[in-house]
This record gives sequence, structure tokens and C-alpha cells, in this order.
Amino acid sequence: MKEKKIKPKNGDAKALRKEIEALQEQLETVEKERDELLGKLQRVSADYANFQKRVPKQVSDSVGYEKERIIRGLLPALDNFEHTLQKSHAAESVEVVLEGVRIIYDQMAEALKNLGVEQIHAENEPFDPTLHEAMLRKEDPEQEDGIVLEEFQKGYRLGDRVIRPCKVVVNHVPSPEPAATEETTTEESQEAPEPTTDEGDTPADDTPETE
Repeated sequence: MKEKKIKPKNGDAKALRKEIEALQEQLETVEKERDELLGKLQRVSADYANFQKRVPKQVSDSVGYEKERIIRGLLPALDNFEHTLQKSHAAESVEVVLEGVRIIYDQMAEALKNLGVEQIHAENEPFDPTLHEAMLRKEDPEQEDGIVLEEFQKGYRLGDRVIRPCKVVVNHVPSPEPAATEETTTEESQEAPEPTTDEGDTPADDTPETE
């Protein structure tokens, strides 16, 4: 027997064509979205690669700028130091040289202050282990216990961060010892008097008489 081919009806063929056209449109939309996402991904990847190359350079430039700023702040003090050394031989007195050194010191302190560095004040302040480092203890009864008496070396901090603590001498007043209570009790020792005998008397003999 010969197989008969079933021909689709006109209505079914039109519906099938519409479905195929709809699927093709969906495929084109998906391919378009894929191409857009791929393009965005490539751009992000390129930006990230450029970012990786750019950040180290920015960090290096920033560090170099900060170094330059610090050096520029210290150069005036260095110049005055050089002038003071050159003129020290012809100075009229030691006080003139000391005045030049004082100017250099003030310039150095001002340069550090402009960078946000501050000196830690310690003398006559209560000892603080977060700011001070005790090097020695002395006893001064006229000062409170735990007060900083002297500074061996100044300390510095940058904002809230301690760069170097102060090396200090701390007052240590020993606490008074409690008075010793010595109770002296006199105990009268009364000894029983020993029996005394007259010369003519003889001690009684308890031995019974025997006939």
C-alpha cells in the first residue's frame, strides 16, 4: 500500500509561519542583547585593566608629592642652619649662635606642625602610658604621686596616632606605712614562795614508827 502524504491545511501553515517569524524575532532580540552585554563586558574589562595600570602610578605620584611637600617645608630650616654654621666662626658671642639655632628649631617645629605633627606635652602632667615612657622614678614629696617631673626626650603624635612617646621621669611618693602597734603587756609572774625552815626545826618524818 502507498503512504499518503498529509498536507497541512492553509490555516495551519499560516499559524506555523507566524510562530517561526516570532521565534526569529526573539532570536534576533536575544542576539542583540548578547552583543550589547558583550560590548559592555569588554569595556569594563578594558577600564579595569587601565585602572590597574593607573592606580600604582597615582599612588607613586601621591607619595612623591607628599615627599616633595615635606622637603620644601624643611628647606628653609636647612638654609638657616647652613648660614648659622658659616657665620658661627665670626659670631661676636655664643648668644648669637644660640639665637640662630633657636630660629632653626622654631622653623623645624613649624614645618612639622604644618604637616599635622604635634609635640606631646608631658612635664607636670599625670603619667599616661599611652603617651609617656617612664625611664626613671624620683621622689618629690612636694609633687603629687605619678606626676611627670622631667622630660628626657620629647614625644610627637600625628593626629590621634602617637609617633614617638615622651621619655620622662615620674614622681613616686611611697605610701606611708601604717604605724606599728606594739602592745607591751606586763605580765606579773607570781612565784610561790619556797617554804622556809628554822634552824632547830627538822622536817616532819612521815615514816611510821616501828616498835
